[in-house]
This record gives sequence, structure tokens and C-alpha cells, in this order.
Amino acid sequence: MKLDLLAALNAEKAARRAAVLVTDTATGEARLIRAAELARAPLAGTALSEAVAAAIRTGRSGMAEVGGKALFLTVHVPPVKVVITGAVHISQALQPMAQMAGLDVVIIDPRTAFATPERFPGGTVLADWLEEALPKVGLDAYTAFVALTHDPKIDDPGLIAALTAGCFYIGALGSRKTHGARVERLKARGFDVAAIGRIHAPVGIDIGAISPAEIAVSILAEIIGALRKPGA
Repeated sequence: MKLDLLAALNAEKAARRAAVLVTDTATGEARLIRAAELARAPLAGTALSEAVAAAIRTGRSGMAEVGGKALFLTVHVPPVKVVITGAVHISQALQPMAQMAGLDVVIIDPRTAFATPERFPGGTVLADWLEEALPKVGLDAYTAFVALTHDPKIDDPGLIAALTAGCFYIGALGSRKTHGARVERLKARGFDVAAIGRIHAPVGIDIGAISPAEIAVSILAEIIGALRKPGA
């Protein structure tokens, strides 16, 4: 790989942005396409843009035929992380499930009696307030944020940060009444209806889940759906 391409790719990796190295298998010519370029001219709406976007969604490298050319698409996407507020029973079930699916998981809860390594073996647990923890963790377009405490003092700062950062998935536990109160609080903080509408609440797909483990399954399924089929 040419040094300029390598430098550009490393810059995208460091910034946790997706990029695809497109190589013409006949000539060996290569170019780097950044995810942000797909919606802009001259790429927007082209067959190449669609092929690259599909590769980014799946996270898999492979061959693609575009305009009569055989191209190899080498996909580089940041590792997806799931940030959860609330070291609760649902989190205890969700953490290992998400890790088995290849996702990094961070649990944040300032309640030190709940946020302990013993309750979340093999995981990252931060017993800090959100304002302290989130700058360390970082939120971005490859982060799923899940609020599970029912406590506005813990969940709301995280939801605000997730909406601001453009997390690809945002979910919050609670009844419709609870979410209605949450919506009013977020409106008071300056978020419009469209932004607040990005929050999946009640969290998880509707499978009639009852137990913490079943709710965790429904949440993980919704996260994967948002990751692999955005806008579906």
C-alpha cells in the first residue's frame, strides 16, 4: 500500500471512522473511500457508492463488480461498542450476549454497590457519574447507548450525550409514561421531536419479553438490526 493511502487509512482508524480501500484487481490501482464521502458528489448515488455502503454495513471485505471492473473492497470499520447505564440484572444478561456477538461493552453506574467486577466478570465497569465516565469512554457513530436505570440523574446525561454524538442506536428502558416525562425533559434541554424520536423506548424489539434475560435478547436484537439494517 502506498504511504499516502496508509496514512489516510490510519487517520480514519484513529478517528473511529469507517473507510474502504478499493482496489482494481486488473490494474492494482487503489483508492481510499471514506464513509463520509458516500453521500457527496461525485460518489453519491453511484453503483460504487452503493457497493461500498453495503460493504460497510456488513463489515466484510470482498469482491464487487462495478462498471465492468472487478474490485476488491477491503473494509475497515471501528469496533462497535455498547455503552450501558445501569449495572442492573438486564445488564448482567446483556453484557455476555453482546460480547459473544463481537461487541465491546462498557457498564457505567455511579452506584458502587451495583457496579462491581464481581457482578460483571470479564467486562468493563465504571463506578462513576456519567459526566465523568463518558469523556473517558467516548461516544460516536459506532456506539450503541442503552439507558437502563430509570433514574433521570443517571440516564439523562447519557441520553443527551448519545444524541449529541450521533450514536447509531439509542435505547431507554421504561414505560410509555416514563418515556413521556423523559421526552419533556429532553425538549427542555433543546432537543426537537426528530432528535428525540431516535430513542428506542420502550427499549428492545417487541417479543413479549418478561425476564431480564429475555429483555436483554430483545435489546441486542434491536442493536444488531440498527447496525446491519439502518433505516429499516
